[in-house]
Amino acid sequence: MELAHSLLLNEDAYCQLSEVQKAEFIFEWLRYLEKLLIATSRNDLKEKQKILVEQLLSLLNSSPGPPTRKLLAENLAILYSIGDTFSAYETIDKCNDLIRSKDDSPSYLPTKLAAVVCLGSLYKKLGRILGHTFNDTVGNILKAMKSAESQGRYEIMLSLQNILNGLGAAATPCHRDIYKAARSCLTDRSMAVRCAAAKCLLELQNEAIFMWSSDLDSVATLCFKSFEGSNYDVRISVSKLLGTLLAKAIIFKHLGTAASRHSIRKVSLEEVLELLGTGFLRGSSGFLRASGDMLKGTSSVSRDVRVGVTQAYVVFVSTLGGAWLEKNFAVFLSHVLSLVSQSHPKATQTHIDAVCCRRCVSFILRATIGGLLGEKAQMAAAKDICQAIWKQKKVVDAVLSDGNLETRPGSTDVSASQHMLVCALQELGTLTCNLGTTAAPLLQDSSIGLLDSVISVVLHPSTSVRLAAAWCLRCIAVALPCYLTPLLDRCLERLTVLKSSPEAVTGFSFAVAALLGAVRHCPLGIPHGKGKIIMALAEDLLCSAAQNSRLSAQRTQAGWLLIAALMTLGPAVVSHHLARVLLLWKCVFPASPKDLETEKSRGDSFTWQVTLEGRAGALSAIKSFVSHCGDLLSEEVIQHLLPPIPCAVDLLTQLSSILKSYGNPLKTPSVVYRQRLYELLILLPPETYEGNLCAVLRELAADLTAPDIQVAASTFLLPPLCHQDDLLMLSPLLQETDHRFIEEQLLLDNGVYCGSLEYDPYAIYEKNVEGDSVPKPLPPTLSVISSAAKLFGFVCAHAGETQSLLIVEQLSNSIKHTRGARQQIVQLHVVSSMSNFLKYVAGSKGKLGSEEMRRLALTLVMGALESPTPLLRCAAAEAWARLAQVVDDGAFTAGLAQVSFDKLKSARDVVTRTGHSLALGSLHRYLGGVSSQHLNSCVGILFTLSQDSTSPDVQTWALHSLSLLIDSAGPLFYVHVEPTLSLIIMLLLNVPPTHAEVHQSLGRCLNALITTLGPELQVNSTSVSTLRTSCLLGCAVMQDNPDCLVQAQAICCLQQLHMFTPRHVNLSSLVSCLCEILLDNSMLVNLCSPYLLLRRAVLACLRQLVQREAAEVSEHAAMLAKDGRQELIPDANIREVGLEGALLILLDRETDQKLCHDIKETLNYMLTSMAVEKLSLWLKLCKDVLAASADFTAISCVDTMQEEEGDKGDDSSILTTRSNEKSPPFTNPRWGTRVFAAECVCRIINQCENANSTHFDIALAQEMKRRDSRSDFLVLHLADLIRMAFMAATDHSDQLRLSGLETLLVIIRRFATIPEPEFPGHVILEQYQANVGAALRPAFTSETPPDVTAKACQVYIIAIQRHKSYKQTLKTASHLEDSVKNGSHSPDGLLDLVCTDLGTLSRLWLAALQDYALLSLPSEFASQLPVEGGTFYTAETSEKAKLHYYNSWALILHAAALWLTNTGFVVADPDEGASNLSRPVTPTSMCQGSSSGAAVKSPEEIYTDRFHLILGVSVEFLCSLRSDATMESITACLHALQALLDVPWPRSKIGSDQDLGIELLNVLHRVILTRESPSIQLASLEVVRQIICAAQEHVKEKRRSAEVDDGAAEKETLPEFGEGKDTGGLVPGKSLVFATLELCVCILVRQLPELNPKLTGTPGVRATKPQILSEEGSQLVSAALVILSELPAVCSPEGSISILPTILYLTVGVLRETAVKLPGGQLASTVAASLQALKGILSSPMARAEKSHTAWTDLLRSALSTVLDCWDPVDAGHEDLDEVSLLTAITIFILSTSPEVTTIPCLQNRCIEKFKATLEIKDPMVQFKTYQLLHSIFQYPNPAVSYPYIYSLASFIVEKLQEINKRKPEDTAELQIFQEGVKILEALVTIAEEQHRAQLVACLLPILISFLLDESALASAPSKMRNLHDFALQNLMQIGPQYSSVFKNIMASSPALKARLEAAVKGNQESVKVKLPSSKHTKNPGNNSSIQLKTNFL
Repeated sequence: MELAHSLLLNEDAYCQLSEVQKAEFIFEWLRYLEKLLIATSRNDLKEKQKILVEQLLSLLNSSPGPPTRKLLAENLAILYSIGDTFSAYETIDKCNDLIRSKDDSPSYLPTKLAAVVCLGSLYKKLGRILGHTFNDTVGNILKAMKSAESQGRYEIMLSLQNILNGLGAAATPCHRDIYKAARSCLTDRSMAVRCAAAKCLLELQNEAIFMWSSDLDSVATLCFKSFEGSNYDVRISVSKLLGTLLAKAIIFKHLGTAASRHSIRKVSLEEVLELLGTGFLRGSSGFLRASGDMLKGTSSVSRDVRVGVTQAYVVFVSTLGGAWLEKNFAVFLSHVLSLVSQSHPKATQTHIDAVCCRRCVSFILRATIGGLLGEKAQMAAAKDICQAIWKQKKVVDAVLSDGNLETRPGSTDVSASQHMLVCALQELGTLTCNLGTTAAPLLQDSSIGLLDSVISVVLHPSTSVRLAAAWCLRCIAVALPCYLTPLLDRCLERLTVLKSSPEAVTGFSFAVAALLGAVRHCPLGIPHGKGKIIMALAEDLLCSAAQNSRLSAQRTQAGWLLIAALMTLGPAVVSHHLARVLLLWKCVFPASPKDLETEKSRGDSFTWQVTLEGRAGALSAIKSFVSHCGDLLSEEVIQHLLPPIPCAVDLLTQLSSILKSYGNPLKTPSVVYRQRLYELLILLPPETYEGNLCAVLRELAADLTAPDIQVAASTFLLPPLCHQDDLLMLSPLLQETDHRFIEEQLLLDNGVYCGSLEYDPYAIYEKNVEGDSVPKPLPPTLSVISSAAKLFGFVCAHAGETQSLLIVEQLSNSIKHTRGARQQIVQLHVVSSMSNFLKYVAGSKGKLGSEEMRRLALTLVMGALESPTPLLRCAAAEAWARLAQVVDDGAFTAGLAQVSFDKLKSARDVVTRTGHSLALGSLHRYLGGVSSQHLNSCVGILFTLSQDSTSPDVQTWALHSLSLLIDSAGPLFYVHVEPTLSLIIMLLLNVPPTHAEVHQSLGRCLNALITTLGPELQVNSTSVSTLRTSCLLGCAVMQDNPDCLVQAQAICCLQQLHMFTPRHVNLSSLVSCLCEILLDNSMLVNLCSPYLLLRRAVLACLRQLVQREAAEVSEHAAMLAKDGRQELIPDANIREVGLEGALLILLDRETDQKLCHDIKETLNYMLTSMAVEKLSLWLKLCKDVLAASADFTAISCVDTMQEEEGDKGDDSSILTTRSNEKSPPFTNPRWGTRVFAAECVCRIINQCENANSTHFDIALAQEMKRRDSRSDFLVLHLADLIRMAFMAATDHSDQLRLSGLETLLVIIRRFATIPEPEFPGHVILEQYQANVGAALRPAFTSETPPDVTAKACQVYIIAIQRHKSYKQTLKTASHLEDSVKNGSHSPDGLLDLVCTDLGTLSRLWLAALQDYALLSLPSEFASQLPVEGGTFYTAETSEKAKLHYYNSWALILHAAALWLTNTGFVVADPDEGASNLSRPVTPTSMCQGSSSGAAVKSPEEIYTDRFHLILGVSVEFLCSLRSDATMESITACLHALQALLDVPWPRSKIGSDQDLGIELLNVLHRVILTRESPSIQLASLEVVRQIICAAQEHVKEKRRSAEVDDGAAEKETLPEFGEGKDTGGLVPGKSLVFATLELCVCILVRQLPELNPKLTGTPGVRATKPQILSEEGSQLVSAALVILSELPAVCSPEGSISILPTILYLTVGVLRETAVKLPGGQLASTVAASLQALKGILSSPMARAEKSHTAWTDLLRSALSTVLDCWDPVDAGHEDLDEVSLLTAITIFILSTSPEVTTIPCLQNRCIEKFKATLEIKDPMVQFKTYQLLHSIFQYPNPAVSYPYIYSLASFIVEKLQEINKRKPEDTAELQIFQEGVKILEALVTIAEEQHRAQLVACLLPILISFLLDESALASAPSKMRNLHDFALQNLMQIGPQYSSVFKNIMASSPALKARLEAAVKGNQESVKVKLPSSKHTKNPGNNSSIQLKTNFL
């Protein structure tokens, strides 16, 4: 294929190829040439133009296929448009000659067609350059058309369209001729020709004014004719033509200038609507003929005409646009509604017609109002609809109130108004539903009276109107949940009051049922008391039904309808009424067959009517119960349900005899009864009615073959039995399209009904499958067949084999015994039933055993495979495969395949060949891999069939089957890949475009092939490369196909290729193709983008592309917009707002849920990968969407008069200024789009958070922006973010308000702490306080829904918290003292808000916790729960309430605990005894005890209850943490426990109850094990510490009270309190201390595994280096050590001996493992903690207690020895240990233990050695710290401890000082050492005995005096020397007076010293005034820089 990539055709390479390859090669060359020509310069082209033209023209003669001829024509046109045009005339002549040729052979046809296509292309591209040749050309083409076959006519029409396009107004002379030709083609028998003619006429009307003026009527009539017998594509094309023409006529009316030039007839809007109305009501028949038929009453407009006209209405309005519709809505509405009014009785002469017309009217209203109007205009439209309803209501009232029977117009007016009302009510409902909460102003405006108007027609005489009104109420309740309960109350009240009016009883029962159906869509539901009221009312209606025969039927129906609707509220509500329902169910059927016989003999026609109504209602209610309350279907309930079923079946068998007796009136009730019973039996397990299976089976057989069924409802029965993929092949009508709502009726034969609500009122409460549209149940006669066929499958599978065989045989015979149409109907029913049977058996993994049954099934399915109905063949193919599946026998399957092979080989008719080819595909689909021989046969046969060009149907089915084969065969298919691909390409290049269905099947095959090849397509071998090129070529052919579904297939194939081999798919051309489809289609708002499936394919593909390459896709789209041709208007959008904005606009217009989901996903992927780089663009898009929504607070009170006066005659401006004024990209986006934009803002903030911290640092962001203006940061857009959040939070839509508040919350959380650089001490958000306040204020009004208020509270709380905490940190930094003084309030910034209500709040908190505690009890304790419920829930709501409690209990628990902590458990509540008085009203009594007269509790009991409530809830939650438990809940729970244990009283409860403490510790241990979060573990440890403190307090208290009690008794008996008692034993599980040790060891070993002797081998010795833990790890270890140090105090002396080794081992271990040298001599936080813990342990009273003293002393010596061992050279990590940490530990031992521990010589000497060694270390910081430690040892009061150290180390220190003295201190560190040394000497002086003091002072004084400076030296000395001078002078001033005699002696003996001292003192006095401030300053740095231990361990 590479050889095809050249400017001229490589003829050598071409000649060497086979025929198929030649076609591929040519197509590839033409594709390449098209791109190359555009890029080639004119001069280069001129050289080769001649040869190139010759090559192209020679191809023209070689019979090119359709895609090739199209490309060929385009290349010729491009070539002439760039190169010279002189030979273009020759080319045109040549083409004309080819067309004139007399050769009519099929082989010459492609050449003729190619010539026609070339002419079209040349004129389109070159236009007027070709001069007047077009007259001849057009004449020639039109002449050729007379003898052309359908392909020729098709191509000629498209070619004429191109000629008109290119020539524009110049073609005027030919307009009439072309018009005539196109007219005849518009009613051609070929549908493709009709479509092409419509396109040609659409092009023609641009210039041919007569089409939309003088000839408008005839064109319209022609279009109506064209709709007759049309298909979907024709209806789309022709409706577009008709709609555009009519719109043009209206627009033209306003363009006055043009009208004055031509004397043209002006057409008014009324005339245009009249014209459309004529088509809708009379169709294409002329006036006279129609009126004649009308007189006979026979004529009926064919449905396809009506559907086509309906689409034309929509195109007409869409073309005129939303602004026009807004202005003319009232006129338009009255016209559209009049289509179903009494003025046109023909439209509604039969009920079938009426239902279909109503659908069409609904579609027109939905598509125009829903698709074109913004929310503001939609609300105005809703007003107009309300007025229309009032108007009709008045007509009906007038009729009903007119008492004179003669003048009373009777029911005709009423029935005529009913259809208008149904359409108006349904549209009003859907409109409100889509507006959501935005519609609130509509309902609040009393001048409109929306609710009143709807409720007023609930009493309409017509059932369908009553149902439509009920449905409308349901929609209002779903849109505005706050109206649900008031509406329900109102309807119940009317129902009760008007019980004696039949209309009211049915109307209001419909309304109540509809509202109950809405409850599931309303998040907050309805009050539970309503269930009781409804049940009581239903019972009352049923009981009173017999009292008044006029109302019997209505009351019976209403009663059961209410009960059935009540069931949708779910088990929680129904369980309370179940007993009564079951009783009613039991009573409605006779108790025994005997009673039934009696009934038969007694009743009359009317009583049977009521009885059947009642029993059908009961069956519906039970069906509703089974489907909505499955949880209640216990064995017991099923036993209650069963008894009436045999009676119900008995009655079923008797129905035919009853019908014979009473005739026609019972016909409908009996059908309804059958249907209801079948529906119920489908839901029940067949075992439950085992005894009645045979009877049911017989009845089903009778129903399925009943002689009175006249219509074949294949479209309802079969699609569920066919495979979804197969349905796509059958008919576009079975696919999802934008027009599905109206197109559905064309699937049916004219006699078949459309679905409608009045056929089954029980559908009104069901959940609707199709989103928010009205339910469309089928008429009972059809739905009973549907249910019977479905039930047959279940029953036949469960009935006995002989019985089943008998029935199936009977069904089989009934087909044979009927003839003609009747036979088709019976066959359809029987095959549907058999398919259901096989599907059920296959689904339940059953087997089809008996030979006989197989034979019968095979015969039935085989017959259906050869049925003329395509849908039945499709279902039969599926059943064929299911049959093989359930027989599950290889030989049988092979037999089935063989049958199909034989049939396909011999049969020549289309029906057999299509049926059996699909049967083969289905077999493979269900039975997977097959033998290769079998596969080869299949492939061979399907290859042959797919090339049968005489029958496109056979090709389509065979290719579809082949695609199934490829899918199921997988790797086995590899051998066939190349031939299959060649076949596909060959067919794609040759099958005419008019056979779109063949191309669609080819697309499916190609897709399956690409999937089979998969990632292998990436390989670079020659064979794979060829395959890949072929696949891409196939995609290119399909992309050029005019059929949208083929294009969709092409996009799916490219999407697959992009997934498997992205390098080989040209992304730029793919993206531009996708964008063009999307934007072309969105030109006329989504309604005219013809194919939903194409749009879905485009978006699915885009979604995949942006997942990988979002930036590239966005760039390609932008490039397309830049290069885009001017005439593509929507490109302007991409130019302005990028692909992202275009997708947002599309999201706003689209109504298809799946599409909208894909658009959102695509935008999300783009946002994730590009939001940070394109920050401004994304924020601007979101801002535009949010700002574009017009504010319509005043919509409800617009003065309509004023509008009309001000805007008269302004129509023209609406229509003419659209194009030239630049409109904003987003006009009135819907609330859903705005919600999405608000969510995007949150995502953008999130993305920035992950990207770069600069986005949240304003100073840095401004700086970076100054450096590079292109850089962009989120913080610079803060004002926009706040504005967007404000706009969303103050909208009318509740969903948008919630999104806005969420956005505000995210903004506050992220930006609250960012300081404002210009105003230090302030944050940047402060300037927006007013905006935030304004955004929150509306949420606190009384009419705001609770969920919005709750969200606003959350935002408010976070805002205040962040603000206060920021202020707090500022205060702490600057004014520490102030904040300590005012500290009581500062952390509780929010407390000020609630402190006044704390009394009430606290009671409610405790009540809510009590509720939660009750609700979280296991189900076996259900009987102990309060009967009427808790404080905030009733018994019925308990299940629903659980979720709410579960979401909020943790914070309530924390709040209650904090409150109890603050009151210290000692504030007795004055209302406690009568807490009902001041409490807000809650659903049930809060103080449940008070009602039963229980005694008032004492304060102690109340505290105990509260304590156990909080503790119980916490422990229950923590001991069984669910996987979905949130961090917040766990944290809140632990903080609540902390708060609780902060107070003495609860601590005393825990301390005194050891089991409780142990239980709590075990729970906390589990939390620590199962939750890795450090914050949770820390909080748990804090609770553990508090528990130990509580135990300590308890032990102390017991000891104290024992001492007091015993007085002067023997002391020995006292201290045996605490754990371990006399023995010292700790029992695991019974010991608090043991549990604590377990927990602490767990924490420590997790952080420091080396502490576990099992891991490190030998205890004590280890070879790892010390380590620094993470910050969280350090905190955890420190917290554990604090707890360990507290443990001895909880034990008795013996107990403390048991635990001491463990505690010491762990504490010293932590010290050893984490004593790392840190810069600046700091200590690691874990070291500090272990030293602190060590000090706590060593100074424990137990060390001195008599009973434990000796043991403690030994253990402490061992511990000291272990610390000293850390230095031993055995330890490899020795040099890394921090000496200061270890020395500090030794010092703590020396100072904190009794002297006998450390004074034994061996230990003492080792300690002194360590100090000596450390003093020799050169590190000044280490020396300084050592000095500090020695200072404290030297001062120890016990000489036995301190003297050995003084003797050994003092001289060393003096020498060091003298050395520093000689060389003067070099740096700050030495200065500090010197100062510390001097302090030690001073201390020694103090300690020394009198006789030695003089010597010491004599050593000290010279050193100090040597550092003094005289006055002159002091001025110039550096700061270090000055500090030293000050220090020395200060010390001398102290020593002198203390030891005056020694001082004087020394001064006397050394005059030099004395002189120096005097000079210094004098100098100091001179400069004291100057120095005073500076000395203060200089002293501070000295002190600050000396690094002191954070904690004084000593």
